[in-house]
Amino acid sequence: MIHLIWSVIVGFFVGLIAHWFVPGVTHGFWVTAIVGIVGSLIGGFIGALIKKPVDGAMFHPAGFFMSIIGAIILLAVLHYSGIQL
Repeated sequence: MIHLIWSVIVGFFVGLIAHWFVPGVTHGFWVTAIVGIVGSLIGGFIGALIKKPVDGAMFHPAGFFMSIIGAIILLAVLHYSGIQL
């Protein structure tokens, strides 16, 4: 349960930072948190393609940075494709 709460909190802050980089897009708390969480998944996938994490590592070294990059990519794709959230 704590992991889920922590994911929502971190996802919200990642989503806030991503909203700062993609102007003209504003959402409420839950959509911002979901954008951050999905952005973390996208960023983790991109990070794993670039370099695999060390065996037994809980987190990828570039985790937070790649989460923000993933959320920015997600927001940009949603914004420029015309999809409304």
